[in-house]
Amino acid sequence: MSGRNDIDMDSAMRVLNAAVAKARDLKCKMDIAIVDAGCNLKAFARMDGAWIGSIDIAQKKARTARYFDMNTGEIGKLSQPGGPLFNIEHSNGGLITFPGGVPLKDNEGTVIGAIGVSGSTVENDHACAMAGAGAL
Repeated sequence: MSGRNDIDMDSAMRVLNAAVAKARDLKCKMDIAIVDAGCNLKAFARMDGAWIGSIDIAQKKARTARYFDMNTGEIGKLSQPGGPLFNIEHSNGGLITFPGGVPLKDNEGTVIGAIGVSGSTVENDHACAMAGAGAL
C-alpha cells in the first residue's frame, strides 16, 4: 500500500481478485468496483454474464462507502423514512444505500478507498465486498 493514504494498484488488484474469488465460490456473476481515497475508479471487473445495470450500482456503492467511510448497508439503516439520513441517496449525484459497499482500510485503520459489488442478492454483494476488503 502507498504511504499517501491512498490505495495503490497492487492492493486494488488484490481486493478485486479476492472479491471475484468469493463471487465464484457463491456462483454469482458480479460487477466489482474499487475506488481510491478520492473516489476515483482504480480497478473494475465485470464478470462474464454480470448484469450491465450493475456496473453503475457497483461504482455508486464504492463511492457511497468512501464518501461516508461506512458500509452502505449501515447508511441504508439510517436513511429509512424518519431516520436521520432520510433521502441522503439523492445527494452526491446519487448514492446506493443498501449492502455491497465497504470502505477499504490500511493496517493503521486509515480509509484508503472503497469497494462496491453488485450483481446478486445484497447479502452476496456484501459477502464479496467483505472478502475483497479482507485481502488488505
